[in-house]
Amino acid sequence: MASIISPKKIPNRIFIKLLLSFWLCSSVIITAVGLLPLLQQNHDRGPLPPHLKDLLVRFGSRISDSPELLNTHNLKHLTHRRDFKGKPIIIYIVNDQGLVLNKDNISRGMRRFMLMAEEANQPISHQFKNELLFGPYNFEAAGKQYSLYGRFADHHRRPWFFFLAENKLLTLSLAITLSGLLCGLLAWHLGKPLRTLKLSADALANGDLTSRVDKATIKRKDEIGQLAQAFNSMADSVENMLNNQQRLISDISHELRTPLTRLQLALALSRKKGHESTEIDRIGYEAEQLEQMIAELLELSKVKLNVNESKRHLGLAETLGQVLDDAEFEAEQQQKKLTINIDEEIELPHYPRPLSRAIENLLRNAIRYSSTGVSIEAIETTHKVSINIIDDGPGIEHDHDLKAIFKPFYRPQSARERESGGWGLGLAIAEAAVLAHKGSITAKNRTPHGLHICITLPKK
Repeated sequence: MASIISPKKIPNRIFIKLLLSFWLCSSVIITAVGLLPLLQQNHDRGPLPPHLKDLLVRFGSRISDSPELLNTHNLKHLTHRRDFKGKPIIIYIVNDQGLVLNKDNISRGMRRFMLMAEEANQPISHQFKNELLFGPYNFEAAGKQYSLYGRFADHHRRPWFFFLAENKLLTLSLAITLSGLLCGLLAWHLGKPLRTLKLSADALANGDLTSRVDKATIKRKDEIGQLAQAFNSMADSVENMLNNQQRLISDISHELRTPLTRLQLALALSRKKGHESTEIDRIGYEAEQLEQMIAELLELSKVKLNVNESKRHLGLAETLGQVLDDAEFEAEQQQKKLTINIDEEIELPHYPRPLSRAIENLLRNAIRYSSTGVSIEAIETTHKVSINIIDDGPGIEHDHDLKAIFKPFYRPQSARERESGGWGLGLAIAEAAVLAHKGSITAKNRTPHGLHICITLPKK
């Protein structure tokens, strides 16, 4: 039987990525900074070239043959020579006690070089910033040991990164910047799929049941990829569950129409036979109410399932023409005014019937509760179209009701009296239609009174 590996034994891939990334980043920076002085030293230091060695040998042989040159008044004449490609060379004569005989003050670079040569225990040359130092050459004169060092102005090209070794503050700044870039790249690599997951989750929470994580995130081999796969599986289950729920409501509503039709037919036959009473009138009224409720339930199911409908690129005024005419007539019947401000040039892809039904429900609701008038306007921007419906009615008494009014069968406390009519499905249908367009709908109270409904629809 194949052994099953315990989840605890499976290495956390995100942990490994983080560990390796930070470890690699730190190692690269530490190695680069640590190797710079060694690279510079190996580049600038080398064995004593033969032509410079010959120069020191000739100079040492001259002193050995003429020890009187080491007398105090002759030493300064031995310092400068134009013996190497026309460049002035300075020769330093050092006794066995390490004292420079022919120069009162020697540079700090020369002192450093003498220590380097002593550590190397052999003749070397070293390129400083603007000068080349070489030596020593040991010789004997008048029974005493002496050493010769040379220096002349010289400059050779050095790799650009040696500049960093000489500028510690700049090197530190670059190291911090480089580490920030590497860590930023890692953060982007990990953060991008997480942002994708968040956007998909937000879209799903806002009612877009088709929202899924992109394939690039799913193909990742780490825990984020596994999370993306789990999210898509969850989204599929949620979409199927809600669609099945809406189909069930739609099927039940259809089935309820059959006995309801029989009931209405029986009432019609009873009235035709002259059977009139208060009870029969009440039954007829309730049957009509039930018929309207079933019709709205079917409409809500159709909008949410988005069946038999495809987007069309039409003018907004063209789609809403009949709805606006009916709303204007209804407002006049109630001695109210409807103000319309929709540019005929505004066009966008949309589902004509669901959008018309949504605007119709919102306008009828606004006209019902307004005091003197309602206005509707459309504002077009580069990426979206906003439709604003504003009335001067009492508004919504409690702020927590502003979001809840779009839920099915929900009505604010002030509107729950039977006389207000409706079952809280009109605004739910409007929200479902807007979400089918991947848009948004919000409600807010106006000052001092009134309600403002804003619908935002994308233009893509």
